[in-house]
Amino acid sequence: MFHGGIMVSQLKATLAALAFAASLQPAWAEPPRAVVELFTSQGCSSCPPADQLLVEYSRQPDIVALSLPVNYWDYLGWKDTLAHVSFTERQKAYAHSRNDRQVFTPQIIVNGKKSSIGSDRAKVEKAIQVTTKGRSTLPVNVIITERDGTVTIAVEETPDTTQREAEVWILPVLKSQTVPIERGENKGKTITYANVVRSLNRVGEWRGGSARFEVPLDMARKDGDAYVVLVQGTDATRPGIILGAAKGPGL
Repeated sequence: MFHGGIMVSQLKATLAALAFAASLQPAWAEPPRAVVELFTSQGCSSCPPADQLLVEYSRQPDIVALSLPVNYWDYLGWKDTLAHVSFTERQKAYAHSRNDRQVFTPQIIVNGKKSSIGSDRAKVEKAIQVTTKGRSTLPVNVIITERDGTVTIAVEETPDTTQREAEVWILPVLKSQTVPIERGENKGKTITYANVVRSLNRVGEWRGGSARFEVPLDMARKDGDAYVVLVQGTDATRPGIILGAAKGPGL
């Protein structure tokens, strides 16, 4: 009985250790090769094919796909139910960073750098190739863990890292949202959007090496059901190239 008691105690301790270790595992272990941001609008007649393309990208484990609905087409007769002015501002800031002033829908920005027509798969794939420069993953590692209501973000540079100044962001998202559109250019259509961003939340600064950041889980998922983390360079307070990214659980 004595030896049996020791064995039971050891088994319980082992199971507890395994459970603890499991709780610290990365939410998503495969590092992405690209972040694809689609600026779209429910009032844009040419956007539905791009929305569908983003749904397809959202299913690829090595792609972080994001929908950012803009509000500047609301005057056409239908107010976008998911749009936010901060997404419009982000799209314009990207245009200023590129010095091309091109703001349109549907527009995809790949890795914070390359613009493409959002419905043109070939051009989006080309943009991914150009911005990754032969790499299979983004140059900065981002690992997410969740424990006791807290999201821990670990950021680590790799030998491929050349830029070491960036900001860390967490973006709550709705994994899937279907919207029946009653007026405007898409009247009568029902469109499903993938990974709809709900807000842009700055977590802190990264200046190379290894760094850790903690965010309450409630904030990470606020108004959404999942989240994404981005490590993004800045260019005179404008968004720059995306150095690293990770998906939260369930994406």
